[in-house]
Amino acid sequence: MTATPDSALESTLPKGVKDFLPVKAAKIEYLEQTLRSVFARWSFRPILPPSLEFLHVLEKGLGEGLRDKTFRLDDRQSGRMVAFSPDITPQVARIVATRMREIPLPLRLCYTGRVLRHTEQQVGKDREIFQAGVELIGLESPEADAEMIAMAIECFQELGAAEFTIDIGQVEFFRGVMEGLPLSASSVRQVQGAIARKDISGLRELLTGADLSDEAREEILALPRLFGGREVLVRAEKAVTNERSRKALGNLFRILEILEVYGVAEHVTFDLGELRGLDYHTGLTFQGFLPGVGRAVCSGGRYDNLTARYGYPSPATGFAFNLLNLLFALDRDLDEVASRSSDVLIFQSGAEKERAQRLARALRRRGLSAARDIITRDLEDSIAYGQKMNFRFVIVVGEKDEKVRLIRLADGQERSVDYQQILSAEFTL
Repeated sequence: MTATPDSALESTLPKGVKDFLPVKAAKIEYLEQTLRSVFARWSFRPILPPSLEFLHVLEKGLGEGLRDKTFRLDDRQSGRMVAFSPDITPQVARIVATRMREIPLPLRLCYTGRVLRHTEQQVGKDREIFQAGVELIGLESPEADAEMIAMAIECFQELGAAEFTIDIGQVEFFRGVMEGLPLSASSVRQVQGAIARKDISGLRELLTGADLSDEAREEILALPRLFGGREVLVRAEKAVTNERSRKALGNLFRILEILEVYGVAEHVTFDLGELRGLDYHTGLTFQGFLPGVGRAVCSGGRYDNLTARYGYPSPATGFAFNLLNLLFALDRDLDEVASRSSDVLIFQSGAEKERAQRLARALRRRGLSAARDIITRDLEDSIAYGQKMNFRFVIVVGEKDEKVRLIRLADGQERSVDYQQILSAEFTL
């Protein structure tokens, strides 16, 4: 009798986390491996932060938004609060500041891993985030920032994404516009919200009655409109006069020049009203988008103040891909990856299995994937199993015969092969 799932067990996982069965897991693994291969080509070396951190240490590197999303619990061993990190970048910053001070800069570090975040009680909100990213520590230059963008673009290309966009911002541009203005903290937050929503009429209303010069008012009102192609930088240059914003623009012009050298400038757009991570980033920011997905699949930027929170000031820049967002965007494109075949299923009837086991061992040593069909069943059922599980071939081994049957499952074609020949290094499927 076939067991039926207990409906109560179907909801045993907390909201925001999920199981990934072989098809989805294969796709996630492919995404990780592909991104890691790009990171390695750019000479980034892997680092593995722990799952748990002491809360008071972790919080040094978290922005206000991430502090509220941190899972925390009592540690019975130490009697102190510990936490699951909501982001890997602060962990890398701690490791660099406390464990890698004597290593020459710059440091090129990469990682893949999972983090946990509290989220709103909404359907579809992930609390377990799969990240793959890089951190470049010790370089304060437009070239370092351009390298991050070019590298993210190469990741998209390596994944086979036909269309994608890297949206670039610069938080120093906004800070220059707002610097020294007679606005309360509450008003500044409201202004930021209106700019982020591209709500020009709402922004104009917020500024009505504020004690601002006409020049300052126009600079603020220009922010929601400063998005698009490279012409945005030219328009922005005409829209602002303060030195801080103009310096930020100079940084973006130089980054664009370097991206043109890399041959990837066609993939970038600019949004000078993008204020993501204003309490965390110190210059360039960017996000990567794929068609049909309303949320970013990668994000990054400069964060020069982070390692200083752990007592080791150093400029830094980096980015990370959200693998679940990436999976959502590329799911169908990865079907072939998930259905890749195993090479050989080996069938041997009777009580003695030594010949089949030797064969499996020899094939694996040559880099082929081979499995013994250990369950007792007839050949027809083994072939049916092999077809369902995407094996390319079934090898039928007799107890004493010097010949084995090699059955190709795609079309059922069969040939006879010497047992010793398959054991030899010259044999190929």
